[in-house]
Amino acid sequence: MLDDADDIHPLFQGAPRSTEFRKLRKRIVRHTREAVDQYGMVDRAAPRAKWLVCLSGGKDSYTLLAVLHELQWRGLLPVDLLACNLDQGQPNFPATVLPEFLKTMQVPHRIEYQDTYSIVVDKVPAGRTMCALCSRLRRGNLYRIAREEGCSAVVLGHHRDDILETFMMNLFHGGRLATMPPKLVNEDGDLFVYRPLAHVAEADCERFASAMGYPIIPCDLCGSQDGLQRQQVKQILDGWEKNSPGRRQVMFRALMNARPSHLLDPQLFDFAGLSIGSVKSDANSDDVPKLR
Repeated sequence: MLDDADDIHPLFQGAPRSTEFRKLRKRIVRHTREAVDQYGMVDRAAPRAKWLVCLSGGKDSYTLLAVLHELQWRGLLPVDLLACNLDQGQPNFPATVLPEFLKTMQVPHRIEYQDTYSIVVDKVPAGRTMCALCSRLRRGNLYRIAREEGCSAVVLGHHRDDILETFMMNLFHGGRLATMPPKLVNEDGDLFVYRPLAHVAEADCERFASAMGYPIIPCDLCGSQDGLQRQQVKQILDGWEKNSPGRRQVMFRALMNARPSHLLDPQLFDFAGLSIGSVKSDANSDDVPKLR
């Protein structure tokens, strides 16, 4: 993945030449390719798809935009990409930063203004967190834009740590084993939602965006409150990672290695139909009772 002056996407111009950064970049690209392939995000037998790449101006969405264009530039991602920023009317939002950046980087894009901030402030009682309603309104507008632009997928910048935190939040507060899937179909059944950074660590996104000097827009423009459930879960995971390096990756691998027969959900596994002799006891066998 060596660049020369005539063979580089503008998003990577000025990239550090250090060995450390090259390894970081290759790791992010490799993990993204793995997710795209593993979860079947590209149907190579179908007509060329168009993806709406959601850009908030945070480190994660910049990393997403860059790595997808890297893969496309190298001929490894046969889809068309349209970057999209939804300006939700937050006070002091720097409205010119992303349009100027995308124009300079020669990235096809659409900037949309929808004042969802006023709706959130009106509907959410004082002292309550705004993130859930804000996210729903944002997602609805992004689906609309994707349809208007002829896109088959809305592509989000959630990374490995987001997925782990969501799993822990559902476990602690929601009473269910669930998280953000790397690929899903929206409720209307007409759009895919992809998370190509599903295998990428948040720390790698932060190091990458910082090293590239992308103009980061903080996600505190709406006065996001401290002490949110997600922040509490993040602190727990940070503590575990500090005491046992690699804990996050072990937990992430567990999400990819579910054993329905060793959980408690009778809708997922036919416990009632399980009988003596239905499974051979063989230490070298991977056989498990049939699922419903």
